[in-house]
Amino acid sequence: MKLQALTALLFSTATLRGTCAQSHVRHHRQHRSQHDAMVARGGQPPVASLANRQAGNPAGSSSKPPAPTPQGSGSGGIAATPRPTPVAPGGTGTNGVPPLNAISSGMPAGTPLPVPTNYAPGAIPPVPGAPPLPAPCSSEVQQWMQELTGVYIPPLSPTVNGTCAGDPAAAAEATARGWWTCSWITRDTDITTCPTPLDWGVSFDDGPSPWSEKLLNYMGSQDLKATFFVVGSRVIERPNVLVEEYMTGNEISVHTWSHHPLTSLTNEQIVAELGWTRKVIQTVLGVTPTTMRPPYGDIDDRVRAISLAMGMVPVIWTSTPASGPFDTNDWKVAGGLLNGAASYNAFEAILGNATSLSTGFIVLEHDLFEVTVDLAIGYTLNAALAHDPPFSLKPIGNCSNIPVGNMYVETNTNITFPYRNNTVVTTTNTTTSSRGSDSGSGSGSASQLHSNSATGRRKSLPWVVAGLIGGYVVVDSLT
Repeated sequence: MKLQALTALLFSTATLRGTCAQSHVRHHRQHRSQHDAMVARGGQPPVASLANRQAGNPAGSSSKPPAPTPQGSGSGGIAATPRPTPVAPGGTGTNGVPPLNAISSGMPAGTPLPVPTNYAPGAIPPVPGAPPLPAPCSSEVQQWMQELTGVYIPPLSPTVNGTCAGDPAAAAEATARGWWTCSWITRDTDITTCPTPLDWGVSFDDGPSPWSEKLLNYMGSQDLKATFFVVGSRVIERPNVLVEEYMTGNEISVHTWSHHPLTSLTNEQIVAELGWTRKVIQTVLGVTPTTMRPPYGDIDDRVRAISLAMGMVPVIWTSTPASGPFDTNDWKVAGGLLNGAASYNAFEAILGNATSLSTGFIVLEHDLFEVTVDLAIGYTLNAALAHDPPFSLKPIGNCSNIPVGNMYVETNTNITFPYRNNTVVTTTNTTTSSRGSDSGSGSGSASQLHSNSATGRRKSLPWVVAGLIGGYVVVDSLT
């Protein structure tokens, strides 16, 4: 039954790039082709793709392929663009294939080819008697959009591609937008630290992966727990790994469906990225997370408001003005941009800065690649366990003093937050709360968000949203 539910979910995942499933399927196929290319090259992602992502071009190219020209309506499709000429073994074809002796795991990645034909719903397939292509538009995303009703969503336009270099105009307004990517700005509704000094909120992003079990085996041997920020499309690939993570006492959180920079998406696309991921987690585990982490840390006040309206508290790794983000840069090793020693040096710098903080901290690591898992189980976690003074390694909810039940909707006993849509918005000439901090480090007081008292409910819900949107006040409609 669980396999049937997952299969149904896979075929119902629409509206990630628009209003129908075709665009989502196209994106998922591109993601799979990139993953397969990585595996074929020895388990490493294409170097140019990661490098270009950091330079402001996540697609790995500065130009986009020309859009196909629509022709006619009889077939319900769009005319195909000509396919490239096959490449000769010498590597001189139009695709620019390099000579055979130059093909290696470290070679730069090329530009993926687009699907030449975009077949519209209603197109006639080549199978005799088969029905026309359906229009698998999802009503679920529209239902999830209703969770935003009555909640003020700042009217910020999507960024070009979620990078500062890709959108200089938005980057110049990063502070006003609350755009973490270009300013390390956080809000009080973000969880960014652990309250207690020397507490380390352990987290791993981007799984489940083929290497997650290797990490889990090590953590079990050391009696360690962590928060896993999982990608929905990978949960469908490896549901049993997610079950293992959950049943061994780790926390599970949302990390979107396709790992796309959220500030570059429309409101509906953001809702779909979050909604499908929480649904597949609930399908596999029976529980729905109340937290999320934006890919690349790419969040602004629009993304925050949508996440909060959907009942998910944003979680970001710690950053300070002195040391910057607490990022191990393990992903750069997987991308061929750093070696293991350089990543470990960055991690040691984090440990040195962490001991001087007045709070605990949250560190960014990944379980997507074998190399990132090896760095964690062979070096970073061992160093943390042996550190003097000693660190307390905990899942983020645990280190934030959030009861474990409150990490999931089905077991949450907190009537204050996270919350479903029970709000209306009124405007005021003054800001009713000063808690919307523009601090580069952020305090992220999760314990305030998760107070169970009736008094806490009356006080915290207005400041949660007022802190995000300044002159807008959310009036609690619960009685």
